[in-house]
Amino acid sequence: MIPLDNYRTTFLNYLSENVKTKEPQNLYEPISYILSLGGKRLRPILTLMSCELFNTPHKEAMNAALAVELFHNFSLIHDDIMDNAPLRRGKETVHEKWDINTGILSGDAMLILAYQLFESYEASTFQQLAKLFSKTAIEVCEGQQYDVDFEERDSVSTEEYLHMINFKTAVLVGAAMQMGAIIAGASAYCQNAIYEFGRNLGIAFQIQDDYLDVFGDPKSFGKQVGGDIISNKKTYLYLTAMNDAAVSDKEELEHLYSIQPKNAADKIEAVKQIFISSGAQEKTKLKIKHYTEVAISLLDNLDVSKSEKKQLTDFANQLIYRTV
Repeated sequence: MIPLDNYRTTFLNYLSENVKTKEPQNLYEPISYILSLGGKRLRPILTLMSCELFNTPHKEAMNAALAVELFHNFSLIHDDIMDNAPLRRGKETVHEKWDINTGILSGDAMLILAYQLFESYEASTFQQLAKLFSKTAIEVCEGQQYDVDFEERDSVSTEEYLHMINFKTAVLVGAAMQMGAIIAGASAYCQNAIYEFGRNLGIAFQIQDDYLDVFGDPKSFGKQVGGDIISNKKTYLYLTAMNDAAVSDKEELEHLYSIQPKNAADKIEAVKQIFISSGAQEKTKLKIKHYTEVAISLLDNLDVSKSEKKQLTDFANQLIYRTV
């Protein structure tokens, strides 16, 4: 396989060539805008990488990769509306820059454009891609609903949280990889294995994201550390601490997650200390390691070369043990 940066560069060039603002401008300009805000481009890169993994030129998977990126950003536009978020990657969110109606409509258009991109593939491949895409899209919606529901509930278990992030985040990572395998004509076994590799990696990725939100270096993380604490989000760290902390610390944690002080620095620091003293910090790191190891173990029986398995293993470790 080729280096990751090459996949990213090739995909970004393809994106800029194929996503352009046209009339009506207020429908398409927000689409170009959200796609211009950057991000890791993790999902489309995985689609291209997976296609190449199974001995097919990655350029064959460009339209599927673009479809995955369009869907992911469609979900971000709608998530930002639901969260009333003012910023996305340090810039105004679509609904803030335009308005809520524009955000809803442009997001809907992105979903439809994603489906249209699969039409470039021959009938059998199109059918497989569309079936996987539809399954994944409804699971992401279910995951988002679970996330919304959890905000209103006093008690959420770690198992429920893992189920939520599996749907909201991980299934799209798995699907991105399986799409590359479908286009390459990989066997059903290989398709399933690469899907499960991506799905488990996606769970680890999301838990790591939660971890970095609290314990990351603000200079390298790229956004405010403690954002989940400020918004009282029930992450894996929080739920584990609520299970394992001393009674007095649980009561303090519940209190801290019920207030919104003007200066949140003291709240963030107090919560961090409970996460550490309860053992939640270390348990979260172990959970990230567990899902990463499960993902990597799925490569053992995959019918690809040792060098390709090593590249995927290195990629998994690089992604999970990142600082940004």
